[in-house]
Amino acid sequence: MAAAAAMVALPTVAYACTDDFKHEMEMAAAREQAATGKAAKAAAVAEGEMVTTAPTGAFDNVEFIGQLPEAVGATAINFIDYGSKKKVMFVTGRFGLKSYDVSNPEKPVALDSIDMPGFWQNEDMDVDPNRKLVYMARDPRAFGQNQATGESGVYIVNAKDPSKLEVLSYTVVPAGHTTTCINDCQYLWSGGPRPADWQPEDWEGRPIFVVDVRNPKKPKVSEQPVDLGRNDGVTDYAHDVQIDEAGVAWVSGAGGIRGYWTKGRQWDPVQKKYRVATAFDPVPYAGGKFYQSNQETWGGSLAHNMARPLEALGDHEAGSLALVTIENFTSTCETDGRLLIVDLADSREGQAWSSTPEDPYRLPVVSEWSPFGKPGSLPNAGCSAHYFQLRDGVLAQSYYGQGTHFIDVSDPENPEQVGYFRADGGSNWAPYWNGDVMYIADGRRGVDIVRPIIPAKG
Repeated sequence: MAAAAAMVALPTVAYACTDDFKHEMEMAAAREQAATGKAAKAAAVAEGEMVTTAPTGAFDNVEFIGQLPEAVGATAINFIDYGSKKKVMFVTGRFGLKSYDVSNPEKPVALDSIDMPGFWQNEDMDVDPNRKLVYMARDPRAFGQNQATGESGVYIVNAKDPSKLEVLSYTVVPAGHTTTCINDCQYLWSGGPRPADWQPEDWEGRPIFVVDVRNPKKPKVSEQPVDLGRNDGVTDYAHDVQIDEAGVAWVSGAGGIRGYWTKGRQWDPVQKKYRVATAFDPVPYAGGKFYQSNQETWGGSLAHNMARPLEALGDHEAGSLALVTIENFTSTCETDGRLLIVDLADSREGQAWSSTPEDPYRLPVVSEWSPFGKPGSLPNAGCSAHYFQLRDGVLAQSYYGQGTHFIDVSDPENPEQVGYFRADGGSNWAPYWNGDVMYIADGRRGVDIVRPIIPAKG
């Protein structure tokens, strides 16, 4: 049974992460509708029922299994294992939060929901698999508000019984586009979007704010933000955080990527000494700024999310490359945001923390990839890069109206498409593996369930 939060239902707004997100996504949607001659419509089915009729569109090396149209407005997915082979999927979006038993990946069973009409945004939603908690970042644009005056924060949901979801707490936080577990979910790092009216005038975007969630019923917010001065010395939009397998927390945003140690005694290349890293006082590791080749603009350096593989790719040493999404909406697919493969080079000397417009430090870009002109793409549709998952050298990456593309990055200088899934009228946000099945969060279709069939290398 759905639990309703004390929210007022408001009209759905467009989807995106940048400052002018409404205009940009309206422009992208208009381009796509002009290209397809149709707008997306949610399938009419009963709550919890899966649609098994394959959509029209373009598919290669992907088998369609089903669609959950009740989750229209989906922005992110995550999973928690409950033992005895029980696995639960959590889907967040404009509707709030939904839970499904996905022990059988091909046949999800609806369990419960927390209804928050007009909720925004919580992309890249994080969970605590040990304490069975779900963290939901509330963007200041949620519930019809705006970046300048709206309230941001974090909801913590008790999911010990995924069929009886319960909001444990809500805490106001000065940032709230995304929130990420730090140090085994004892803390959260919340970032973005653009500044509020009451925040410092010299900020171009919100940095990271730390939330102590060791007591999830009474979270505590640190007054001192981290990742300041990220864009050539200017405090700018810290969009999201990914933790690599070595434990480095990588902050993506305007001005590129910067990695931090958050625990242990580490070498600080800025202070030139060893010191103990904490979530509140992290130690700089590496990173820097870069641009998409045909977009040397603010948007052309807006790193949306990233991954640092700790295995060697091609002739590049393990851990020396970063796969980075540039999210940018322009007038054509050719110049929209791309996947960039970036060389971390010699950036462990703290250059990203001393870079200025007068004395800039830049990371070299190894290669770029876009669906523009590729098989399966839709001419003139919006195609900014978005979230991805890397497995066995193949990147599954969503590109909004261009669907999800499977890209072999084992040769980083020459990324090669090996499959794609694009449903007409869809807007893919992010792909997620569950065994050999993939769930795709789609803002217009809900959740698509597919099985990629990636050909063997060679």
